[in-house]
Amino acid sequence: MVTVSGYAVRQNQEGESFVVLILQGDMELIQSQKTGRFFATAKKCTISSTFSEQMAPSQVGKQLPGKILREECDPYDFVIPDTGELVELGNRWTYDPDSPESIMAVMISKNGRLFPNAH
Repeated sequence: MVTVSGYAVRQNQEGESFVVLILQGDMELIQSQKTGRFFATAKKCTISSTFSEQMAPSQVGKQLPGKILREECDPYDFVIPDTGELVELGNRWTYDPDSPESIMAVMISKNGRLFPNAH
């Protein structure tokens, strides 16, 4: 399961605003390569949405079936927010439902009809 932990407003190439939902996976324990000590973390990613900025806050806290996976991609530059260091990355985190049935479960409302704009 993943949880909607927040949202953000982004702009597309034409300068139009749209809302992305921030998804967070379950907590994982990772062992530090430097110290050998464990720390807790959770994978995060964003997905595009058709929600308005007013509607997006009501989605925070909702859970969706699936997981967040690491996906290889073309290299890109990334600035580490805490240090300002510029690094080159070749992966990104993406949402992956557990199965096609999970996608339909998310799209079907409580009354059994598809949400508007669901394909």
